[in-house]
Amino acid sequence: MHKKLTGRVPAEAIRTLTLQRLPPDVLQRFAALDDLTGTVSDAMDNLGLFGAIPASVLTPTLPGKRMVGQAVTVRNVERTESPTRNAASGLGKMGEHEAYNLAEPGDVVVIEGLSGVSNMGGQSASVAHRAGCAGAVIEGSFRDPQASRERGFPIWSRGVTPITGKWRLETVEINGCVRIAGVAVNAGDLVLADEAGVVFVPFAHAHAVLDHAEKIDQGDSRQKADIAAGIDLATLAATKYK
Repeated sequence: MHKKLTGRVPAEAIRTLTLQRLPPDVLQRFAALDDLTGTVSDAMDNLGLFGAIPASVLTPTLPGKRMVGQAVTVRNVERTESPTRNAASGLGKMGEHEAYNLAEPGDVVVIEGLSGVSNMGGQSASVAHRAGCAGAVIEGSFRDPQASRERGFPIWSRGVTPITGKWRLETVEINGCVRIAGVAVNAGDLVLADEAGVVFVPFAHAHAVLDHAEKIDQGDSRQKADIAAGIDLATLAATKYK
């Protein structure tokens, strides 16, 4: 049964009400990788895929946090009218709440928006957290960082702002394709994030990327063990670990 829509955006702006789902064990195996984003970035390189974004571009609010989940997407655009006129009308057009409404626990909110104004405020982050979302990745800014921090709700973004998006942004699409720092992300794609950055894995390639990532992870574990055991540098350099 489909969830009742909030009406925050027109029904035709919602590209899909349900996502294709990866098996839970696939998500668990990704989460078990030691160096999450680094390992998966290497695996993506091996497969000729591009999806890694450094933390210098999308900065985490909670650096110790790791996140593995599927994307529910939001696309915001700038409104043409002045913020003063929009505020006077009282008509807000932000509709990210519909993404939280459609999300399943563990999903990640992925927003294409604007920098310098808020694409997610404190109340919005609180609702996303209540809905069970694992966190958010925002191509743009957000505000009220204390609200998300208090809930342990991690956000990777272009930065923090005091300026509301309520009178400046319009949500034009939910669960479609968004672009985050040059990476195309579709609803249902896998989102991985830690203090090093964010990696988006296309849904269709998730199993292949995981197989490569686990081999890299195993090689890293063997190399770490050899280093700890005091293996000489010449032997380390001559050994193929991955």
